Amino acid sequence: MNGTLNKVILIGNLGKDVDIHYFDNGQAIARFPLATTESFIDRHTGDRIERTEWHNIVARNKLAEICHKYLRKGDKVYVEGKIKSREFTGNDGNKRYYTEIHAMQMTFLTPPRRNEMPATDTQSGINPEENTINPAEPADNPDTDLPF
Repeated sequence: MNGTLNKVILIGNLGKDVDIHYFDNGQAIARFPLATTESFIDRHTGDRIERTEWHNIVARNKLAEICHKYLRKGDKVYVEGKIKSREFTGNDGNKRYYTEIHAMQMTFLTPPRRNEMPATDTQSGINPEENTINPAEPADNPDTDLPF
């Protein structure tokens, strides 16, 4: 096989409400932290251990707007996307590294709140039967990569 694959699948809970930013050209970017927690028994002590990993989720354009409109802190969501890492120089002059999950598809796993989820919404790419968001446009546009 000559190709490679960069694909991430996560199921977790939002750590805070979705932040959204609009650019002058009308494009949108949304960000939110997603927590995934694993639980296991320590074989030496017998204690139950829980470990939470935090993931920085990024959604763009239509998917960003849908996430901002329908997702809230604590909601459970299934995310498919890819890992992207960025390098930047901090205010102190030191290099910093930041890893994000660029979402391409989501499924809401928390039941919708009353009067919040539309009965049908073909414009946005929501499948109301499954609460799945799969926008027709690509979720990631390399021409709009951001330096932050």
